[in-house]
Amino acid sequence: MKRHSGGVKTFKLRYCGSFFDSSYLNRWLEIAVTPGIEEVILSMPAGCNTVNYDFPCSVLLNGSGNSIRHLNLNRCAFHPTAGLGCLTRLQLYQVHITGDELGHLLSNSLAMEELNLNRCDKIICLKIPSLLHRLKCLTVFRCTALEVIENKAPNVCAVHIDGALEKLAVGDLLQVKELQMLHVDESNLVHYARSKLPFIMPNLEFLSVCSAEEMFSTPLLAVKLLYLKNLQIFLDDGQLGGFSPAYDYFSLAYFLDACPVLENFILGVSQTRVKHELISAGDSSMRRIPGHQYCNMKNVSIMGFCSAKSMVGLTCHILENATSLECLMLDTVYDNREDTDGCCVEGSPGECRPIGRSMIMHAHKGLWAIEKYVVEKVPSTAKLNVKKLCSRCHKIT
Repeated sequence: MKRHSGGVKTFKLRYCGSFFDSSYLNRWLEIAVTPGIEEVILSMPAGCNTVNYDFPCSVLLNGSGNSIRHLNLNRCAFHPTAGLGCLTRLQLYQVHITGDELGHLLSNSLAMEELNLNRCDKIICLKIPSLLHRLKCLTVFRCTALEVIENKAPNVCAVHIDGALEKLAVGDLLQVKELQMLHVDESNLVHYARSKLPFIMPNLEFLSVCSAEEMFSTPLLAVKLLYLKNLQIFLDDGQLGGFSPAYDYFSLAYFLDACPVLENFILGVSQTRVKHELISAGDSSMRRIPGHQYCNMKNVSIMGFCSAKSMVGLTCHILENATSLECLMLDTVYDNREDTDGCCVEGSPGECRPIGRSMIMHAHKGLWAIEKYVVEKVPSTAKLNVKKLCSRCHKIT
């Protein structure tokens, strides 16, 4: 490191040991952080208490930190006393920092374009000053003490947040084009998105919603998301034993109908068992909603497809009304498989996520429903891609 002193552009340290000496870390940072450095990434061990290591902000003074464009700190304490003039991206994960300290840093880092906060539990109020004209992307996840976000930055166009948007002022969101609402514990986020977002974020082009449970079906409303091109909906029962049968998957058609320029739709459903009414061989007709057409929809993916009558009905409804459809991908198991031959490689990163016998049985029923009801409705201009079940992990025993 001393031989590279003065010429280091990027310093990355991911500490994996169970014991560390802060004096060594401080010395390394003093050598690495010199005028000209552009990226600093420091990650302490997963079991490390965030206050065990205090990032030495002194190394950022006297011009040493003025060239840093990307600062990424994980599991440490950070108490900045000055801004970083060239900083464009700040990522803090499990960092001990107060809202006032962060606000001071932001107020003096006017080049900031991306702010990412994850599990920073000392921040009660996040104030983003109006001087941050370049700030485009704001990500705030699982900051448990956070009560309010006062965003005055005028050009934020991408917001990633856990839960609904009551923490953000409506006036600050009109220019937002990308929104992710991801929460493994909060329910009814899909219902919230359909009923509220057209009013507070009318210019959305990309929307991703992850909801723990939906107790209310998607409502039919006149207001639309006129610019939304990409919609992702992920439903996770959180090991609660399946979604309530009162939730109607088919009602998602009302969400699709509210997006007249929608091009890509992804639905992911992760549940431990299916409680909904299942489609049977005797069902000869599907529900239809007159007047619905998805003229711009090109790609549809449904992961966790099952033989629930309302989900099969939704799929058939899309096929009948998506006049520009190019590809439909169906996977009866919602996991991380990347294979195409129906068998994972044991011990590899793509190995199937363990699922219970009940869901394996429902996966096989889902394949039957695809063959029985879906295949015949796929237009000749569209490609149907049905992911195979893993011959190793998804056998019925």
